[in-house]
Amino acid sequence: MTASLTLDLEISPERNLSRYLQEIRKFPMLSPEEEFSLARRWREEGDAEAAHRMVTSHLRLVAKIAMGYRGYGLPLGELISEGNLGMMQAVKRFDPDRGFRLATYAMWWIRAAMQEYILHSWSLVKMGTTAAQKKLFFNLRKLKGQMQAIDDGDMAPEHVTRIADRLRVSEEEVVNMNRRLASPDHSLNAPMRKDGEGEWQDWLVDDTDDQETRFAESEELKDRRRLLVGAMKTLTERERHILNERRLKDSPATLENLSRQYGISRERVRQIEVRAFEKLQKSVRNAIIEQRVSA
Repeated sequence: MTASLTLDLEISPERNLSRYLQEIRKFPMLSPEEEFSLARRWREEGDAEAAHRMVTSHLRLVAKIAMGYRGYGLPLGELISEGNLGMMQAVKRFDPDRGFRLATYAMWWIRAAMQEYILHSWSLVKMGTTAAQKKLFFNLRKLKGQMQAIDDGDMAPEHVTRIADRLRVSEEEVVNMNRRLASPDHSLNAPMRKDGEGEWQDWLVDDTDDQETRFAESEELKDRRRLLVGAMKTLTERERHILNERRLKDSPATLENLSRQYGISRERVRQIEVRAFEKLQKSVRNAIIEQRVSA
């Protein structure tokens, strides 16, 4: 596909966010048949107008996802702009013959674009560069919410310990990241203008009510579970048990507990876990390749 894809709107989210949120509501949602036809026109003919319609029909989804990242202290308009770039990337790569709706596929690209922007906007000194620290950066608020500790300021020691174990980082890293991310949230009921007319939530449209989208997500989840079950069968009983205890449970077992259970060192347990996970990844990748070849 050689055609280029751009998004030309009269107003940008960075310049006038309230006006932008109002304008994007004018773009109609697409039926499954319309979406399939437009996607085919873009893939086979490079029809930029077809791609533009697919992008604009999902701009409300981008805005909704952006609201989920508002707690990082970055302008919502900028997050939306980055998400729009992710949306365009999703449209470029979307294959309608896979059987999923565009919204299901695009959510991954939208979130990835926003997360990349957030990471680049934060100082590397502030948030760290390791995979574990990035995982902590994007999961700390969610885990605090699950523990009902979202408004606690400095967390209770037991909450710090649970999060550190869950994300496999040190307790000190959890405490430091929590302090760095501490900032007030903005209510969805907050007025959009000084005169108090209109609230943020008035402009958020729930794009998850579409029956076809829910079905596609359900089918995708079933497919992932099937791939995981098949891949787990390639592991030995010990590998399967250790991987399940360490990575697939809400409260992972410690290396110490597993080392006592099997009568081996903690380092040996860690090596088995890593090897099992690598085997699992390889098996899943091979299964996906076979799927695509036979499709």
